[in-house]
Amino acid sequence: MTNLKITAGEIIFKARLEEENAPKTCSAFLKLLPFKNKIIHVRWSGEAVWIPLGDFNLGIGYENHTSHPSKGEILLYPGGISETEILIPYGSACFSSKMGQLAGNHFLTITEGKEKLPELGKKVLWEGAQDILFEKI
Repeated sequence: MTNLKITAGEIIFKARLEEENAPKTCSAFLKLLPFKNKIIHVRWSGEAVWIPLGDFNLGIGYENHTSHPSKGEILLYPGGISETEILIPYGSACFSSKMGQLAGNHFLTITEGKEKLPELGKKVLWEGAQDILFEKI
């Protein structure tokens, strides 16, 4: 089991890679670590923040994909209909884009600090983009 530390703004989370259910997505993401970017608030998906990745191609398809992630179930959308992105739900979410409903690969689950996700979501909504860093523990 591989665990990651996620630092979003000033909040720290611990998360578990879903290597059994999304092995290709997890392997591709591990190659990016440490991964630093910005999170912004979603436009169509409800209570979530996201990392837009544009045309970035990880060379993966769908696996363990869902449109209805629970709080703390992090998705990676491999691109296609919409741009490649990472979605981090902090409450009720239905993964969508301007092209319509999407399904992303559930590859990472927050295991510690999940109760701080709504705080992060509100901070991003009201204060704007925040730094985010994913690191292997």
